[in-house]
Amino acid sequence: MEPRNDAALTQVRYETPRPHVARIVLNRPGKRNAQGTIMTYQLDRAFRNACHDDDVHVIILAAEGDHFCAGHDLGGTEPEFPTTEETVGLWGQYGGPGWEGYFSRERELYFDITERWRNIPKPTIAEVQGACIAGGNMLAWACDLIVCADDARFKDNTIDMAMPGAEFFAHPWELGVRKAKEWLFTGDWITAADAEKRGMVNHVVPRAELADFTLDLASRIAGKDRFALKLAKEACNAAQDSAGRRQAMSTAFMLHQIGHMQNMMVHGFLIDTSNLTPSVRQALEAAKRDSAARRGAQ
Repeated sequence: MEPRNDAALTQVRYETPRPHVARIVLNRPGKRNAQGTIMTYQLDRAFRNACHDDDVHVIILAAEGDHFCAGHDLGGTEPEFPTTEETVGLWGQYGGPGWEGYFSRERELYFDITERWRNIPKPTIAEVQGACIAGGNMLAWACDLIVCADDARFKDNTIDMAMPGAEFFAHPWELGVRKAKEWLFTGDWITAADAEKRGMVNHVVPRAELADFTLDLASRIAGKDRFALKLAKEACNAAQDSAGRRQAMSTAFMLHQIGHMQNMMVHGFLIDTSNLTPSVRQALEAAKRDSAARRGAQ
């Protein structure tokens, strides 16, 4: 068992609410739990603590506040690139010239690390309320089960940014190909009820019952043999992977990078901000100026 370093977790919270259950809470409600560099590595640390704790059989991923996750933090208030000391992957050269640095950053922060969480040996349950947007879907999809409140709603609005979907492209596997295409093409919301009908979520419950329902489900699972749970998860994941999931997602990630490069050539920024709401566009325009200044200083 590895000792927990809870004092270092400022954007996530680590709880052990019941025997054999760890509950990790995204704790940035003022930003609608947007996932930046800091949260990413704190979340990985919390997952790692739960994985190496002999007493934990099941892990819940929840979120503080009204919304599960507004996606990736594009506001530019946190370090853009990870440091060598905090990374968990081996791509390196995060400040490399041309597209090398940006590719390495996205590979580390969004693709490889989300796949790492998807492959956590212990069962994981996402507890989702309110809005779950773009990168927020990635966090939920990395979990084995999804329980959501009746007010939960899901969106991948990357098409409005001239991008072909979030980096961890599980859309066809979660919704089926035709519904995934419609969802991506329109950028519309999917309700909790529709997500359950499509098989993307396991249960929809009243908002007031979300935490208790998820915790009860986790406790039921946690009473099973820990090693048998790991093996059952490995078998299910292998079935998906043998059907080509990993290769398809790798291809989609490369197409995502082409989208970024196209936007850099046309708009001078990683995404096209012109179709976003005025408040979001204003914040991103400031980030765009900061990014241009950093590139000019290199």
